Amino acid sequence: MQTSERGVIALIGHEGIVPGPYFDSAGVLTAFVGHTRAAGIPDPARLPRGMPPDLDVAIAQALAVFRKDLAAYEAEVRRAITVPVAPHEFDAAVSFHFNTGAIARAEWVKRLNAGDRAGAAAAILNWSKPPEIIDRRKAEQRLFETGHYPETAINVWQVSPDARVIWTPARRLSPAAALALMGAVPAASGRPILRMGDRGAAVAELQAALNAAGFNAGNADGIFGPATRAAVRRAQVANDLRVDGVAGPNTWGALLDTKDIQ
Repeated sequence: MQTSERGVIALIGHEGIVPGPYFDSAGVLTAFVGHTRAAGIPDPARLPRGMPPDLDVAIAQALAVFRKDLAAYEAEVRRAITVPVAPHEFDAAVSFHFNTGAIARAEWVKRLNAGDRAGAAAAILNWSKPPEIIDRRKAEQRLFETGHYPETAINVWQVSPDARVIWTPARRLSPAAALALMGAVPAASGRPILRMGDRGAAVAELQAALNAAGFNAGNADGIFGPATRAAVRRAQVANDLRVDGVAGPNTWGALLDTKDIQ
């Protein structure tokens, strides 16, 4: 089971998108959609501070990294929950885990696995600190119990050079735009073929996907240069693909773990 599109939108809405590094409420350096160093490449400490010069590129990078992060959280939720669940219950669990990292030890999950759904729903609210998280936790509880998805705006927040979020949106994304940018629509087979000299949001997404997979394309700056070409070649070698340094459908498919590539 994977997070539904409505679950993805609800989760991004809860988290928001911050296009540069910032310190969260616990003092952890974070970037994009709740991405920290613990989640893997890129390390927020190595990203440029403040608002990016090209917001489109930064948003594409943020959502490409989020896609990889989300897959890891989904796998951990699947391991922790040992009973069948409905899609909306799974979505609520992924949102909870993305925020807390506590799916394996949460009391509500133990109750769910023991067959006590009502007790599980009630215990979701045990995780209500700091106080500003209470509304989110209540929304996750309601989603788990009733299947009601919150209608949350997807805000791209401003960020200062000293790593503070400025709570004034730089942009608002529609659900369709967010899903398209993170690759839910279209699939990898719909992405452009990229090569040396190309520029733009698609290149930034490619670079972020390469970095998330451990192939080190450097900063996701939207410029397909020698470092990106070398990273593409490393990804192709690792996946037994033709090694030409050009990111075509098979390379995209290997990076995004899709199954519809011919």
